[in-house]
Amino acid sequence: MSQTTIVAFQGEHGAYSEEAIHQFFGAEVQTLPCRAFEDIFAAVEAGRATHGAVPVENSRAGSINKAYDLLLEHDLKVWGEILLRVRHHLMTMPGVTLDDIISVRSHPQALAQCERYLNRQGWQAETAYDTAGSAKQLAAAPEPGIAVIASRLAAEIYGLDVLASGIEDIAFNYTRFFVVQPGDPPRTGDAKTSLVFATSHSPGALVACLNEFASRGINLTKLESRPRRGRLWHYVFYLDFEGHWQDPAPREALVALLGRATFVKLLGSYPAAPIPEVNGVAQAALLQI
Repeated sequence: MSQTTIVAFQGEHGAYSEEAIHQFFGAEVQTLPCRAFEDIFAAVEAGRATHGAVPVENSRAGSINKAYDLLLEHDLKVWGEILLRVRHHLMTMPGVTLDDIISVRSHPQALAQCERYLNRQGWQAETAYDTAGSAKQLAAAPEPGIAVIASRLAAEIYGLDVLASGIEDIAFNYTRFFVVQPGDPPRTGDAKTSLVFATSHSPGALVACLNEFASRGINLTKLESRPRRGRLWHYVFYLDFEGHWQDPAPREALVALLGRATFVKLLGSYPAAPIPEVNGVAQAALLQI
């Protein structure tokens, strides 16, 4: 009997993470809300979930450092990548109109991404711990004059009316997610590989490591440093490149990297999510974070 797919995510039902899960797995998949990112990894490792969906970066806000730290600390591998277009929706209890609204409640990041829209309307912004959580709270305890910003999925789950859609100030707002689970994913074409490594604290050490990829014609799509725990002013580097680690050129580069770096951890090779297109033009520049 095949195992039921259960995907853990951070937040309440209706969170953007759950929208991403539906985009990747389909709307019928079972989901498991978690309070914190750490709980996603714990749920998968304990077998309460088969997969986890973890946001790792946003096209406006950049990388989510906590997620990358947890990928380094745990042994789960990246099996997939999701690029979710984040569209913010203004919602209220049924019967409330735009003229009735006084304050708008949501997560601080969602409020910041809709700041110009809110200012044009003259509404006050009230912070909440979560976008979907603000929708859940409003449905459970309606307040006059209150609207929330959340996903369309949240409106459907909690029975709220959507009064305006796409209210974010900047279009093409995407969040990138990793799908994580134990073991190694099957080899596929059109792959991307993520890894983390550290170098010696010496001149040219990082350049020498990166040259192992450049000299073999391997395109890097991400490079970012994070402080290395227990080593003051030392760093680890998170790197993504095009290709599967078992392809000839990447395999040679990784063998050479092992000889130059002080630490290397392969996070996974996985099918690369397609770059979204608008009017036939790929939005690659918007996604190179």
